[in-house]
Amino acid sequence: MEADISFIGLFLQASLLVKFVMLTLLALSVVSWAVILQRKKLLATARERSLKFEDKFWSGVDLNKLYKELSARQEGNTGLENLFYSGFKEYARLSNLSGKVPSAVMDGTYRAMRVSLSREMEKLETNLPLLATIGSTSPYIGLFGTVWGIMNSFIALGAVENATLAMVAPGIAEALIATAMGLFAAIPAVIAYNRFSTQVDKIEMTYANFMEEFSSILHRQAYSDKEAV
Repeated sequence: MEADISFIGLFLQASLLVKFVMLTLLALSVVSWAVILQRKKLLATARERSLKFEDKFWSGVDLNKLYKELSARQEGNTGLENLFYSGFKEYARLSNLSGKVPSAVMDGTYRAMRVSLSREMEKLETNLPLLATIGSTSPYIGLFGTVWGIMNSFIALGAVENATLAMVAPGIAEALIATAMGLFAAIPAVIAYNRFSTQVDKIEMTYANFMEEFSSILHRQAYSDKEAV
């Protein structure tokens, strides 16, 4: 009777542990692709909304009007919108306090924006460690299945007197499939992690640059208001 060397056939002939390894790697691959698609959409949206907000901010729009607009739809704000909203809100609150010096106003405003920046970066970096974990561990999980499968093949080979290649090949093939599945799960995860990490760093730089530029605007405004008084 010829051994079935198709993928399904080799899976069905594999030992229970190797089957478990294959199913685990398949699950990790599915999770990895789900995270990749979700992160790709989220980062693309973040970049797009950042560009739109920067264009609007530097178009000369009144900052009070922009703040009121964002305040009306606070739950839908994200990225630079939240940085601007939190900074301007704290600036307005501290500026209205009697006897508040400009340096204290700016310190409070900057801290508020730093907290908002940290929260935004946390959103962007969510699940990236999961991709890194899948990318680094999947090959080893597959290798474990391969070693176990080959070990079983040689044990079975030792139990017969006349061993042939046809007897050994299916067992080795089913074992090597585990390694192949490990690489199939790991390679996209590693590529996506590196790409997304680079994109997150660029977005963070955009956020940080805006925060510094906006702080400079508020700094000039705070001291001009102080001189006017």
